[in-house]
Amino acid sequence: MSLDHVLSHIDTDLENATDRLLELLRIPSISTDPAYADACDKAADWLVDDLNGIGFTASKRATPGHPMVVAHCDGPDGYTGPHIVFYGHYDVQPVDPLDLWDADPFAPAIEDTAKGRVIRGRGSSDDKGQLMTFVEACRAYVAVNGALPAKITIFFEGEEESGSPSLVPFMRDNADELTGDIALICDTGLFGEETPAIVTTLRGLLGEEITITGASKDLHSGMFGGAAMNPARVLSRVIASLHDDDGRVTVDGFYDGVPELSPEVAAQWEGLGFDHGAFLGEVGLADPAGETGRTALEMIWSRPTCEVNGMTSGYTGDGFKTVLPSKASAKISFRMVGQQDPHKIREAFRAQVRSMIPADCTVDFHDHGASAASQMSTDHPAFEQARAALSDEWPRPAAFVGCGGSIPIAGHFKTELGMDAMLIGFGKDDDQIHSPNEKYDLSSFHKGTRSWARILDALKA
Repeated sequence: MSLDHVLSHIDTDLENATDRLLELLRIPSISTDPAYADACDKAADWLVDDLNGIGFTASKRATPGHPMVVAHCDGPDGYTGPHIVFYGHYDVQPVDPLDLWDADPFAPAIEDTAKGRVIRGRGSSDDKGQLMTFVEACRAYVAVNGALPAKITIFFEGEEESGSPSLVPFMRDNADELTGDIALICDTGLFGEETPAIVTTLRGLLGEEITITGASKDLHSGMFGGAAMNPARVLSRVIASLHDDDGRVTVDGFYDGVPELSPEVAAQWEGLGFDHGAFLGEVGLADPAGETGRTALEMIWSRPTCEVNGMTSGYTGDGFKTVLPSKASAKISFRMVGQQDPHKIREAFRAQVRSMIPADCTVDFHDHGASAASQMSTDHPAFEQARAALSDEWPRPAAFVGCGGSIPIAGHFKTELGMDAMLIGFGKDDDQIHSPNEKYDLSSFHKGTRSWARILDALKA
């Protein structure tokens, strides 16, 4: 039967689909807290049962951490089209601070808001609501046609919110069954309210923590001030040295491998009508603070950054304490694009810091991971097919966009399995993921499901 029949079924089954999502959301699958290990197992079991019920052969796979869920379907008889691999994650963030939630985070409910109806609860947007849009699209195909539309592998992870320690080893050990023609990832969002987006670039992430030590203990500033080197003063000089007056990062070789936008992508981004004033205004700011001569959208999506994420030194409690601190620490992150090498940047950064440490001080470094940027090739025909399918569903045409964050799975599909990945999601900026009162618009869930049905119809040929 036609795509229209599948879309019609999605419309009429929305209430049942929402009830299924609410059931999954009630499972407190917090991956980073060992106290919720049984809940993570329960969420995996729930998904296995649900996928087996709609024509997949699904199983729960053990890892050193939380289990993976893997499901396969060969598609209709005689199918010769592409093998589609879909990824999502069933684990969720902790709910702290609990007192800022308006209701129990794991008692999800439909709420009426000024902007429309929303699904409220932890994991509703990140990522249970998103992954269930694809599952519900598959369910509708089975209900209407008696079979899934294509050869599909589903791959759900249970450790995405806790660093994915088991992910790459599992992908390597199971490469044969996880490798297909194209990977689909639903863990991103719309551009604005009504513009669907396919993310084609993701920034990499490098984390560094530095601790500068001077005296063997905190010193009285009246007795030692001026004579003793202050590590906080050294740290402030180091941090100030990381950018020049034009906002460029000064680390040696930092811009090696940073590409310029193609004219086609630049024109498409320009057509999005991004309002940096409104974007910054929502958080009480006004002026883009990155590299001179770059648009705010470039700064977020296609330019590398160096940011100070935290600083600690001396007395920080109430009142005042006149000390020269013994230590000063900072956490510094770099977002990378293109072919930037995080390991070379780490070494260059450390060399720059060491060159600024005076004789009476020492510096220690602690790394917090390093992942390169991901850039998907839109030459793969699936990208344009998916863009056209999304454009048919939403009021505004779909766009190829960048993403300022880091989603390592996209790069892993490329480096470990040799596959391009399309990141398509239906979240919104106000979904409050990782924060209290997380929500997912009911329209995102509904139109997201319809979108995947259209995409599957476009890709299966």
